[in-house]
Amino acid sequence: MLSANPAVVLTGPRQVGKTTLGRAIGDEGDAVYADLERPSDVAKLSDVESYCALHADRLVILDEVQRLPNLFAVLRGVIDERRRAGRRYRQFLLLGSASIELLRQSSETLAGRVAECELRPFGIDEADAAERLWLRGGFPESFLADDDGRSFDWRLEFVGTYLQRDLPSLGPRIPAETLRRFWTMLAHNQGQTFNAAWLARGLGVSGATVGRYLDLLVDLLLVRRLPPWVSNLGKRLVKAPKTYLRDSGICHALLGIQTTDALLGHPVVGGSWEGFAIENIVSALPKWASCGFYRTAGGAEVDLVADLGAGGLWAIEIKRSTAPTVSRGFHNACEDLRPTRKFVVHAGGQNFPLGRGIDAMTLPAMVALANAA
Repeated sequence: MLSANPAVVLTGPRQVGKTTLGRAIGDEGDAVYADLERPSDVAKLSDVESYCALHADRLVILDEVQRLPNLFAVLRGVIDERRRAGRRYRQFLLLGSASIELLRQSSETLAGRVAECELRPFGIDEADAAERLWLRGGFPESFLADDDGRSFDWRLEFVGTYLQRDLPSLGPRIPAETLRRFWTMLAHNQGQTFNAAWLARGLGVSGATVGRYLDLLVDLLLVRRLPPWVSNLGKRLVKAPKTYLRDSGICHALLGIQTTDALLGHPVVGGSWEGFAIENIVSALPKWASCGFYRTAGGAEVDLVADLGAGGLWAIEIKRSTAPTVSRGFHNACEDLRPTRKFVVHAGGQNFPLGRGIDAMTLPAMVALANAA
Protein backbone atom coordinates (compact mmCIF):
# COMPACT_ATOMS: atom_id res chain seq x y z
CA MET A 1 0.00 0.00 0.00
CA LEU A 2 2.84 2.39 0.79
CA SER A 3 4.34 1.76 -2.62
CA ALA A 4 1.12 2.84 -4.34
CA ASN A 5 -0.35 5.57 -2.11
CA PRO A 6 0.85 8.86 -0.60
CA ALA A 7 -0.64 7.90 2.77
CA VAL A 8 -1.73 4.69 4.50
CA VAL A 9 -3.94 4.61 7.60
CA LEU A 10 -3.33 1.50 9.71
CA THR A 11 -6.00 0.91 12.36
CA GLY A 12 -6.32 -1.74 15.03
CA PRO A 13 -7.08 -2.12 18.73
CA ARG A 14 -4.42 -1.23 21.27
CA GLN A 15 -1.63 -3.75 21.86
CA VAL A 16 -2.26 -5.53 18.56
CA GLY A 17 1.17 -4.58 17.18
CA LYS A 18 0.65 -1.42 15.11
CA THR A 19 3.63 0.39 16.62
CA THR A 20 5.86 -2.68 16.29
CA LEU A 21 4.91 -3.02 12.63
CA GLY A 22 5.26 0.71 11.99
CA ARG A 23 8.72 0.83 13.50
CA ALA A 24 9.76 -2.28 11.55
CA ILE A 25 8.65 -0.61 8.31
CA GLY A 26 10.53 2.52 9.32
CA ASP A 27 13.67 0.51 10.02
CA GLU A 28 13.64 -0.80 6.44
CA GLY A 29 14.26 2.68 5.05
CA ASP A 30 14.72 6.31 5.90
CA ALA A 31 11.81 7.21 8.20
CA VAL A 32 10.92 9.42 11.16
CA TYR A 33 8.54 8.30 13.90
CA ALA A 34 6.36 10.41 16.21
CA ASP A 35 4.02 9.15 18.96
CA LEU A 36 1.16 11.60 19.49
CA GLU A 37 0.63 10.33 23.03
CA ARG A 38 4.00 11.84 24.00
CA PRO A 39 3.85 15.57 24.76
CA SER A 40 7.33 16.06 23.33
CA ASP A 41 6.27 14.63 19.96
CA VAL A 42 3.02 16.60 19.98
CA ALA A 43 5.08 19.74 20.51
CA LYS A 44 7.18 18.90 17.45
CA LEU A 45 3.97 18.80 15.42
CA SER A 46 2.63 22.13 16.62
CA ASP A 47 3.45 23.32 13.09
CA VAL A 48 2.69 20.25 10.97
CA GLU A 49 3.68 21.84 7.67
CA SER A 50 7.12 22.82 8.96
CA TYR A 51 7.64 19.35 10.47
CA CYS A 52 6.76 17.71 7.14
CA ALA A 53 9.01 20.12 5.25
CA LEU A 54 11.90 19.27 7.58
CA HIS A 55 11.42 15.57 6.74
CA ALA A 56 10.36 16.00 3.12
CA ASP A 57 12.48 13.10 1.84
CA ARG A 58 11.56 10.64 4.59
CA LEU A 59 8.61 8.42 5.38
CA VAL A 60 6.74 10.10 8.26
CA ILE A 61 5.16 7.62 10.70
CA LEU A 62 2.60 9.17 13.07
CA ASP A 63 1.24 6.97 15.87
CA GLU A 64 -2.14 7.46 17.63
CA VAL A 65 -3.28 10.01 15.05
CA GLN A 66 -6.79 10.14 16.52
CA ARG A 67 -5.22 12.46 19.11
CA LEU A 68 -4.94 15.21 16.47
CA PRO A 69 -8.25 15.18 14.58
CA ASN A 70 -7.33 18.25 12.51
CA LEU A 71 -4.17 16.61 11.20
CA PHE A 72 -5.72 15.22 8.02
CA ALA A 73 -6.66 18.60 6.57
CA VAL A 74 -3.05 19.77 6.86
CA LEU A 75 -1.67 16.56 5.40
CA ARG A 76 -3.94 16.94 2.38
CA GLY A 77 -2.21 20.19 1.51
CA VAL A 78 1.24 18.68 2.09
CA ILE A 79 0.47 15.67 -0.11
CA ASP A 80 -0.95 17.82 -2.90
CA GLU A 81 2.06 20.12 -2.82
CA ARG A 82 4.41 17.14 -3.06
CA ARG A 83 2.36 15.69 -5.91
CA ARG A 84 2.82 18.90 -7.85
CA ALA A 85 6.54 18.56 -7.21
CA GLY A 86 6.45 15.06 -8.70
CA ARG A 87 6.50 12.97 -5.51
CA ARG A 88 3.48 10.76 -4.89
CA TYR A 89 4.20 7.67 -2.82
CA ARG A 90 5.56 6.50 0.55
CA GLN A 91 5.01 9.76 2.37
CA PHE A 92 2.91 9.05 5.46
CA LEU A 93 2.05 6.01 7.56
CA LEU A 94 -0.67 6.91 10.07
CA LEU A 95 -1.44 4.58 12.98
CA GLY A 96 -4.65 4.78 15.02
CA SER A 97 -6.60 2.81 17.61
CA ALA A 98 -10.12 4.01 16.77
CA SER A 99 -11.70 2.85 13.55
CA ILE A 100 -14.98 4.35 12.33
CA GLU A 101 -14.37 8.01 13.18
CA LEU A 102 -10.72 7.84 12.17
CA LEU A 103 -11.49 6.25 8.81
CA ARG A 104 -14.35 8.68 8.22
CA GLN A 105 -12.04 11.63 8.80
CA SER A 106 -9.26 10.21 6.66
CA SER A 107 -11.51 9.13 3.78
CA GLU A 108 -13.35 12.48 3.69
CA THR A 109 -10.28 14.69 4.04
CA LEU A 110 -7.73 12.59 2.15
CA ALA A 111 -10.04 11.16 -0.53
CA GLY A 112 -7.98 9.78 -3.40
CA ARG A 113 -4.79 10.12 -1.37
CA VAL A 114 -5.08 7.42 1.31
CA ALA A 115 -5.36 3.65 1.59
CA GLU A 116 -6.89 2.01 4.66
CA CYS A 117 -5.76 -1.19 6.36
CA GLU A 118 -6.77 -2.91 9.60
CA LEU A 119 -4.23 -4.83 11.66
CA ARG A 120 -6.00 -7.63 13.51
CA PRO A 121 -4.85 -9.96 16.28
CA PHE A 122 -3.31 -13.27 15.23
CA GLY A 123 -5.61 -15.45 13.15
CA ILE A 124 -5.79 -19.21 12.82
CA ASP A 125 -3.77 -19.00 9.59
CA GLU A 126 -0.88 -17.44 11.56
CA ALA A 127 -0.91 -19.48 14.78
CA ASP A 128 0.35 -23.03 15.22
CA ALA A 129 -1.96 -23.91 18.12
CA ALA A 130 -5.68 -23.49 17.36
CA GLU A 131 -7.01 -24.44 20.81
CA ARG A 132 -4.57 -22.08 22.52
CA LEU A 133 -5.51 -19.31 20.09
CA TRP A 134 -9.21 -19.85 20.83
CA LEU A 135 -8.66 -19.79 24.61
CA ARG A 136 -6.17 -16.91 24.79
CA GLY A 137 -7.19 -14.88 21.76
CA GLY A 138 -4.87 -13.37 19.20
CA PHE A 139 -3.29 -10.39 20.93
CA PRO A 140 0.46 -11.10 20.75
CA GLU A 141 1.24 -10.66 24.47
CA SER A 142 -1.67 -12.93 25.40
CA PHE A 143 -1.11 -15.67 22.83
CA LEU A 144 2.66 -15.80 23.38
CA ALA A 145 2.55 -15.74 27.20
CA ASP A 146 4.49 -18.46 29.04
CA ASP A 147 1.34 -20.07 30.45
CA ASP A 148 -2.43 -19.64 30.61
CA GLY A 149 -2.27 -17.82 33.94
CA ARG A 150 0.03 -15.09 32.67
CA SER A 151 -2.06 -14.79 29.51
CA PHE A 152 -5.22 -14.36 31.61
CA ASP A 153 -3.55 -11.73 33.81
CA TRP A 154 -2.44 -9.78 30.72
CA ARG A 155 -5.98 -9.75 29.34
CA LEU A 156 -7.44 -8.55 32.63
CA GLU A 157 -4.89 -5.73 32.66
CA PHE A 158 -5.75 -4.95 29.02
CA VAL A 159 -9.44 -4.58 29.91
CA GLY A 160 -8.63 -2.46 32.96
CA THR A 161 -6.33 -0.16 30.99
CA TYR A 162 -8.97 0.41 28.34
CA LEU A 163 -11.58 1.26 30.95
CA GLN A 164 -9.44 3.41 33.26
CA ARG A 165 -7.11 5.20 30.85
CA ASP A 166 -7.81 4.79 27.15
CA LEU A 167 -11.57 5.35 26.98
CA PRO A 168 -11.56 8.52 29.11
CA SER A 169 -8.72 9.91 27.00
CA LEU A 170 -10.80 9.42 23.85
CA GLY A 171 -13.55 11.64 25.18
CA PRO A 172 -16.61 9.54 26.16
CA ARG A 173 -17.70 10.25 29.73
CA ILE A 174 -18.87 6.76 30.66
CA PRO A 175 -18.34 5.35 34.16
CA ALA A 176 -15.72 2.62 33.91
CA GLU A 177 -17.75 0.16 35.98
CA THR A 178 -20.84 0.66 33.81
CA LEU A 179 -18.88 0.00 30.64
CA ARG A 180 -17.23 -3.05 32.20
CA ARG A 181 -20.67 -4.45 33.06
CA PHE A 182 -21.88 -3.78 29.51
CA TRP A 183 -18.77 -5.38 28.01
CA THR A 184 -19.25 -8.42 30.28
CA MET A 185 -22.93 -8.70 29.38
CA LEU A 186 -21.97 -8.81 25.71
CA ALA A 187 -19.47 -11.58 26.53
CA HIS A 188 -22.21 -13.61 28.27
CA ASN A 189 -24.38 -13.13 25.18
CA GLN A 190 -21.66 -13.88 22.63
CA GLY A 191 -23.31 -14.55 19.29
CA GLN A 192 -26.80 -13.52 20.40
CA THR A 193 -28.98 -10.85 18.79
CA PHE A 194 -28.51 -7.44 20.35
CA ASN A 195 -31.40 -6.70 22.74
CA ALA A 196 -30.98 -3.04 23.64
CA ALA A 197 -34.02 -2.94 25.93
CA TRP A 198 -32.85 -5.93 28.00
CA LEU A 199 -29.32 -4.58 28.30
CA ALA A 200 -30.61 -1.12 29.20
CA ARG A 201 -32.71 -2.52 32.04
CA GLY A 202 -29.70 -4.41 33.38
CA LEU A 203 -27.56 -1.28 33.37
CA GLY A 204 -30.21 1.21 34.45
CA VAL A 205 -29.79 3.38 31.36
CA SER A 206 -31.83 4.10 28.24
CA GLY A 207 -31.85 1.99 25.08
CA ALA A 208 -30.28 4.87 23.17
CA THR A 209 -27.42 5.01 25.68
CA VAL A 210 -26.81 1.28 25.29
CA GLY A 211 -26.67 1.83 21.54
CA ARG A 212 -23.95 4.47 22.04
CA TYR A 213 -21.99 2.07 24.24
CA LEU A 214 -22.13 -0.51 21.47
CA ASP A 215 -21.07 2.05 18.85
CA LEU A 216 -18.04 2.89 20.98
CA LEU A 217 -16.85 -0.72 21.34
CA VAL A 218 -17.41 -1.34 17.63
CA ASP A 219 -15.45 1.83 16.81
CA LEU A 220 -12.57 0.64 18.99
CA LEU A 221 -12.51 -2.66 17.05
CA LEU A 222 -13.38 -4.64 20.18
CA VAL A 223 -16.86 -5.82 19.12
CA ARG A 224 -18.15 -7.03 15.75
CA ARG A 225 -21.72 -6.08 14.89
CA LEU A 226 -22.96 -8.63 12.34
CA PRO A 227 -26.05 -7.29 10.56
CA PRO A 228 -29.06 -9.39 9.56
CA TRP A 229 -29.02 -10.43 5.93
CA VAL A 230 -31.53 -8.35 4.00
CA SER A 231 -33.46 -10.12 1.25
CA ASN A 232 -36.62 -9.50 -0.75
CA LEU A 233 -38.14 -12.89 -0.08
CA GLY A 234 -41.22 -11.70 1.75
CA LYS A 235 -40.10 -13.47 4.94
CA ARG A 236 -40.36 -12.13 8.47
CA LEU A 237 -36.70 -11.62 9.27
CA VAL A 238 -34.93 -10.95 12.55
CA LYS A 239 -33.93 -7.29 12.36
CA ALA A 240 -31.52 -6.90 15.29
CA PRO A 241 -27.78 -7.47 14.67
CA LYS A 242 -25.75 -10.15 16.35
CA THR A 243 -22.81 -9.05 18.48
CA TYR A 244 -19.49 -10.79 19.04
CA LEU A 245 -16.49 -9.77 21.08
CA ARG A 246 -13.93 -9.88 18.31
CA ASP A 247 -11.16 -11.43 20.37
CA SER A 248 -12.13 -14.71 22.03
CA GLY A 249 -9.46 -14.28 24.72
CA ILE A 250 -10.94 -10.97 25.88
CA CYS A 251 -14.37 -12.61 25.97
CA HIS A 252 -13.02 -15.40 28.19
CA ALA A 253 -11.18 -12.98 30.49
CA LEU A 254 -14.35 -10.98 31.10
CA LEU A 255 -16.11 -14.23 32.03
CA GLY A 256 -13.30 -15.44 34.31
CA ILE A 257 -12.42 -18.41 32.06
CA GLN A 258 -8.73 -19.25 32.50
CA THR A 259 -8.28 -22.77 31.07
CA THR A 260 -9.53 -24.86 28.16
CA ASP A 261 -11.25 -27.26 30.58
CA ALA A 262 -13.15 -24.36 32.16
CA LEU A 263 -14.10 -23.08 28.71
CA LEU A 264 -15.43 -26.45 27.54
CA GLY A 265 -17.68 -26.63 30.60
CA HIS A 266 -18.97 -23.06 30.36
CA PRO A 267 -22.39 -22.17 28.87
CA VAL A 268 -20.73 -19.70 26.48
CA VAL A 269 -18.61 -22.39 24.77
CA GLY A 270 -20.85 -22.62 21.68
CA GLY A 271 -21.14 -18.87 21.22
CA SER A 272 -17.43 -18.43 21.85
CA TRP A 273 -16.48 -20.96 19.17
CA GLU A 274 -18.97 -19.40 16.75
CA GLY A 275 -17.51 -15.94 17.34
CA PHE A 276 -13.96 -17.24 17.00
CA ALA A 277 -14.78 -18.93 13.70
CA ILE A 278 -16.74 -15.99 12.27
CA GLU A 279 -14.02 -13.48 13.17
CA ASN A 280 -11.39 -15.60 11.42
CA ILE A 281 -13.54 -16.15 8.32
CA VAL A 282 -14.75 -12.56 7.94
CA SER A 283 -11.22 -11.23 8.46
CA ALA A 284 -9.98 -13.49 5.65
CA LEU A 285 -12.67 -12.54 3.15
CA PRO A 286 -12.04 -9.68 0.69
CA LYS A 287 -12.76 -6.21 2.12
CA TRP A 288 -15.55 -5.70 -0.39
CA ALA A 289 -17.46 -8.86 0.59
CA SER A 290 -20.84 -8.26 2.26
CA CYS A 291 -21.47 -10.37 5.37
CA GLY A 292 -24.42 -10.95 7.66
CA PHE A 293 -26.54 -13.67 9.26
CA TYR A 294 -29.92 -14.98 8.16
CA ARG A 295 -32.78 -15.84 10.47
CA THR A 296 -36.53 -15.89 9.95
CA ALA A 297 -39.40 -16.05 12.40
CA GLY A 298 -40.10 -19.54 11.04
CA GLY A 299 -36.73 -20.90 12.22
CA ALA A 300 -34.67 -20.78 9.03
CA GLU A 301 -31.14 -19.77 10.01
CA VAL A 302 -27.58 -19.45 8.70
CA ASP A 303 -24.78 -18.25 10.98
CA LEU A 304 -22.88 -16.40 8.26
CA VAL A 305 -23.90 -15.33 4.76
CA ALA A 306 -21.16 -13.87 2.55
CA ASP A 307 -21.79 -12.22 -0.80
CA LEU A 308 -18.62 -12.32 -2.88
CA GLY A 309 -20.11 -10.74 -5.98
CA ALA A 310 -18.88 -12.74 -8.97
CA GLY A 311 -17.59 -15.31 -6.46
CA GLY A 312 -21.16 -16.16 -5.52
CA LEU A 313 -23.15 -16.32 -2.30
CA TRP A 314 -21.83 -18.51 0.54
CA ALA A 315 -23.94 -19.92 3.36
CA ILE A 316 -21.78 -20.95 6.33
CA GLU A 317 -22.96 -22.77 9.44
CA ILE A 318 -20.66 -22.99 12.50
CA LYS A 319 -20.59 -26.14 14.66
CA ARG A 320 -18.35 -26.84 17.64
CA SER A 321 -18.84 -30.60 17.14
CA THR A 322 -16.20 -32.71 15.39
CA ALA A 323 -19.03 -34.74 13.80
CA PRO A 324 -21.38 -31.99 12.63
CA THR A 325 -24.96 -32.44 11.52
CA VAL A 326 -27.13 -29.93 9.70
CA SER A 327 -30.44 -28.73 11.09
CA ARG A 328 -33.65 -28.33 9.16
CA GLY A 329 -33.35 -24.59 9.74
CA PHE A 330 -30.15 -24.46 7.68
CA HIS A 331 -31.79 -26.37 4.81
CA ASN A 332 -34.79 -24.03 4.91
CA ALA A 333 -32.54 -20.98 4.87
CA CYS A 334 -30.64 -22.34 1.88
CA GLU A 335 -33.93 -22.89 0.06
CA ASP A 336 -34.68 -19.20 0.67
CA LEU A 337 -31.24 -17.84 -0.19
CA ARG A 338 -30.17 -20.28 -2.93
CA PRO A 339 -26.45 -19.88 -2.18
CA THR A 340 -23.87 -20.98 -4.73
CA ARG A 341 -21.88 -22.78 -2.01
CA LYS A 342 -22.87 -24.27 1.35
CA PHE A 343 -20.45 -25.00 4.19
CA VAL A 344 -20.49 -26.36 7.71
CA VAL A 345 -17.38 -25.30 9.64
CA HIS A 346 -16.54 -27.72 12.44
CA ALA A 347 -13.89 -28.32 15.10
CA GLY A 348 -12.58 -31.57 13.64
CA GLY A 349 -9.50 -32.20 11.56
CA GLN A 350 -10.87 -33.32 8.18
CA ASN A 351 -12.90 -31.96 5.27
CA PHE A 352 -15.68 -34.13 3.87
CA PRO A 353 -19.00 -33.87 1.99
CA LEU A 354 -22.22 -33.88 4.00
CA GLY A 355 -24.56 -34.40 1.07
CA ARG A 356 -27.04 -32.06 -0.59
CA GLY A 357 -24.15 -29.94 -1.84
CA ILE A 358 -22.83 -29.14 1.64
CA ASP A 359 -19.10 -29.25 2.38
CA ALA A 360 -17.92 -29.86 5.96
CA MET A 361 -14.74 -27.83 6.44
CA THR A 362 -12.21 -27.39 9.21
CA LEU A 363 -11.77 -23.78 10.29
CA PRO A 364 -8.23 -23.50 8.86
CA ALA A 365 -9.47 -24.87 5.52
CA MET A 366 -12.39 -22.44 5.47
CA VAL A 367 -10.10 -19.51 6.24
CA ALA A 368 -7.74 -20.60 3.46
CA LEU A 369 -10.68 -20.70 1.05
CA ALA A 370 -11.82 -17.25 2.17
CA ASN A 371 -8.29 -15.90 1.70
CA ALA A 372 -8.28 -17.20 -1.86
CA ALA A 373 -11.69 -15.71 -2.73
